[in-house]
Amino acid sequence: MYPIVLRAQARELHGQGMALRAVARKLSVPYHCIRYWCSITRTPDSFHDYRGECPRCADPPRHPADAQRYAYLLGQYLGDGYLALSPRVPVLRIACANAYPGIMDECEEAMRSLVAKSVQRVSRDGCTYVQAVSKHWPCLFPQAGPGRKHSRTIVLEQWQRQIAEAHAGRLVRGLFHSDGTRVVNRVTVKGQVYRYPRYFFYNESSEILGICGDALDRLGVAWRRNRRNSLSVAKREAVSTLDGWVGAKR
Repeated sequence: MYPIVLRAQARELHGQGMALRAVARKLSVPYHCIRYWCSITRTPDSFHDYRGECPRCADPPRHPADAQRYAYLLGQYLGDGYLALSPRVPVLRIACANAYPGIMDECEEAMRSLVAKSVQRVSRDGCTYVQAVSKHWPCLFPQAGPGRKHSRTIVLEQWQRQIAEAHAGRLVRGLFHSDGTRVVNRVTVKGQVYRYPRYFFYNESSEILGICGDALDRLGVAWRRNRRNSLSVAKREAVSTLDGWVGAKR
């Protein structure tokens, strides 16, 4: 989260005729952030007019009031989410499988509990986008940027790590609701068929896999990296604990 005074400085430099990329280099701020700040039609002082809508724009910045729902939405964003930083208003989109309307409802509730005034559902082939517009999504999800998440570094800010530690179960729920699955393995031993449940979490980003692993550690859930792009939870006690936080998708 960048301070408001830095946003004002960027707008002032751009207003003096400096190119956006030059402003980005001078202030050591990503280009997409400079472009977004300078596209806002309000004056820098008017940020004070709507600070109450965004906890990160408060002075001093604070955590979202509903930290549990934020942790869940953070997990969804890291999995199947995308924050479009358009020149007009940023749009947060979460891709949800059509088979799980309950997950769509949970995403919508989380968005409304933060800064979204309205939430839309847009049908696509095989999935539905749960999406909402807000100028403050970049404040809440500073990891947004151009390109796919696995092609760039994803690191949580300190305030996000505090929420992730305090609400690891909700973060894990969001992660597994997006890029996770619960399956029942079948093993045949001497003609006897054994069935046992198992969880998998898939993601191409090693940083996001690490965030998921850290959250599982906080819950006391044993896990292992079974492949380059996935981790597995298979031990009976670990699966039982994870069932209490995630369970079957609905």
